[in-house]
Amino acid sequence: MKIVNFFLISSLLFSISRAESTGSVIFIDSSTHQFLRTGSSNDVSQSESMLLPEVGATVSVLLGFRPPVTLSAAGSSKLNEVLIPNPFDRPRAVFMLEVIGVDDPLVVDLQNGPFRKALKHSVDLGSRKVDIELPDEEEVSVISLDEPLRDYTEDEINDLASWLGGSYVSDATKSLHGVLTIPLENGDNVNLYLSKKVHREFASKLFALFHSITKAIETHEDLSQTFHRPAELIMGSFDGIKALQEQHGADCFDKQGMRLLFATLSKIFDSLQTAYEGQIVGVIVFNEASQPGSKTLMNVITTSRPSPRWLEETKGPTNTTLAAQVLVRRTLAWLTGIVLLIATLLGVYFLLNMPLTRDTLLYSNVKID
Repeated sequence: MKIVNFFLISSLLFSISRAESTGSVIFIDSSTHQFLRTGSSNDVSQSESMLLPEVGATVSVLLGFRPPVTLSAAGSSKLNEVLIPNPFDRPRAVFMLEVIGVDDPLVVDLQNGPFRKALKHSVDLGSRKVDIELPDEEEVSVISLDEPLRDYTEDEINDLASWLGGSYVSDATKSLHGVLTIPLENGDNVNLYLSKKVHREFASKLFALFHSITKAIETHEDLSQTFHRPAELIMGSFDGIKALQEQHGADCFDKQGMRLLFATLSKIFDSLQTAYEGQIVGVIVFNEASQPGSKTLMNVITTSRPSPRWLEETKGPTNTTLAAQVLVRRTLAWLTGIVLLIATLLGVYFLLNMPLTRDTLLYSNVKID
């Protein structure tokens, strides 16, 4: 009986660990260029599950770099399901966001906006993080969206509301306690009452994401003016939904928060499409449980490659080696100078004593008797 109970408990723990290590990913293609496989026009196209390293390899290929050598043959076939087969047509720019607190984004309607023809895969997140190996900073620019939260003013709230097509009604009795109203594509409105702590925290994370995207677009404009434009990876995380779920008395606002988040992501991707002229792809990873010790599942590692023209001298006895090198170099310089001087004197001597009719350069048309 004890053995049966042990197996039941083990199976239960295993199923729980498996449930906590699953998520999903959505690949959003450009509206003017096709970099991904064509999805369904009616719903988000869903295929078989992907591993987290395969998602990282997809990001590397979209940036124009080769996938890691550790990618298996099965992983290569997964990439073939997502990417078009043309290796010379890559966007070289990726917007990657990890949404913490949600494992399946289909709790809301994704029929509109850039998500209409997106590709959706379930992801086996596993128990470890994944490193995305990229070249040095001269070939790729990593723009982080995870800036620390800060206090915002009512003018900045008005800017966010105007950007999302909404409005903000301030509270005359207390600053930063008004109502932020954001319209959705289905005609509904989401109201954020900043007097409530849970709404105020969600709004602050939403504002931080908006502010980071604005800075990322400004950075792209600076990079586009350079002679050698690097690939660009805009990545970060959003844990506002997780904060809603952890707060008591949220009044089931997490689903409304998801709708507002997707409306914001739709606006963000439209702005990026305009700034990048369609040369960008979106990758959104949904993770129900955050990783311990870090907010993100994916970490970027830049590997610097040594220059082939860089020759490093071996270290040895300094005094003797330097003296010998100086002696050899001076000897070669003197010998070369003496040889050139003798050759110059002989050339001048023979030139001055040459008969005029033998100079074929000056008298090429003179008939020699």
